[in-house]
Amino acid sequence: MIYKHKINGIAVQSGDIICTTDGKPDLLPGEFWRLIGRLLPGDVDHIVIYTGPEARFVEAGGKGVSTFELPDGLWESERILFERATLVDTIYGVVYPLKSLKLSTSDETRIREDILAYCLAQLGKPYNLNFLDAEREDAFYCSQLAYKAYQRHGINLNTGRGMTNLPGSEKIVYPQEIWDGFHHRRAKK
Repeated sequence: MIYKHKINGIAVQSGDIICTTDGKPDLLPGEFWRLIGRLLPGDVDHIVIYTGPEARFVEAGGKGVSTFELPDGLWESERILFERATLVDTIYGVVYPLKSLKLSTSDETRIREDILAYCLAQLGKPYNLNFLDAEREDAFYCSQLAYKAYQRHGINLNTGRGMTNLPGSEKIVYPQEIWDGFHHRRAKK
């Protein structure tokens, strides 16, 4: 089943990708995550996949692959600080990788259902600290989880758009390249 929801007024469906910026001022864990986010190229530091129902999301973070919920349709990560291993972030926007593919309703539903099932099947797997190995499926980093879920349908989120020219960096699936490579909608500041 495909779920629909709104987060900060932006419509999402199961499989859509939430992009965030690490950190929030005036909160110690927020300052820590803001520093971590500066290590990544671009404004987008983290990827979360909307699963539903309601305000349920899946992510690969400090607790490995896990789910969390944000009530009231608002991205207020500080409200669930400990559920997400003290990750504090701010919504940047939503990416819709399927939007420009001109899929039939049945094909889009099938793909969304599979992405949802794939992500939920990874729950409990550890965090992948080897960012150069995005092809493994025994551990995941945030954007790698989305990459692997979409890869099953011939959709390559590893676009390389605007990323660094460091040797080997093309193997890393950066959150910013997912934002830059697909149809998206920016959250209001």
